[in-house]
Amino acid sequence: MNVLTVKNISKYYQTNAEKIHVLNDVSFELKKGEMVALRGPSGIGKTTLLNIIGTLDKPDSGEIIINDQNPFSLNDREISLFRNKHLGFIFQFHHLLPEFTALENVLIPARISGLLTSEMEAYGHYLLKAVGLEHRLHHKPAALSGGERQRTAIARALINKPDLVLADEPTGNLDPHNSEKLIELIVELKSTLEQSFLIATHSRQLADATDRIIEMI
Repeated sequence: MNVLTVKNISKYYQTNAEKIHVLNDVSFELKKGEMVALRGPSGIGKTTLLNIIGTLDKPDSGEIIINDQNPFSLNDREISLFRNKHLGFIFQFHHLLPEFTALENVLIPARISGLLTSEMEAYGHYLLKAVGLEHRLHHKPAALSGGERQRTAIARALINKPDLVLADEPTGNLDPHNSEKLIELIVELKSTLEQSFLIATHSRQLADATDRIIEMI
């Protein structure tokens, strides 16, 4: 079963002088429980493609199907609800809110979606334990290391049990030791939770840990 189908996606930006094509007729599929890497040189359009799949940007042509639904057939409010329910995001920078604890940060998507129950809070505890942070539940980001902040961000991406997690250079801001640990963690979560991941990365080590690599040229 496909969790994601990308059909003939194109995206361009118009300058005064010319039309610049960032993506040109991109198509691929991603199965449920699969972890796929997007690789390619800087400027090739990896982040633009992730933003389109994540409904943060719209294509100029083509179609995205996530869990048998085209999110761009929805209005703006419905797209926001769809994004919160079906998608998780991991960025190069963790984007944790400094005034909240690790657990509170993890629970933010559940709070936004109106799903913040005692069961969901228990799931937040479970996820932080799964990423090795059960002893850091009530620490704020300033008291966490860079690797711990990124692991908190991974737990946050998983809290609403999304169909697909989109990761943009998740190891790009980490030292080699923490990068290796994060790769091991993502592989483990993919296996234990049967979670689908689409990861844009320059890291050969991370790409080699995935099920499949899509080279963007």
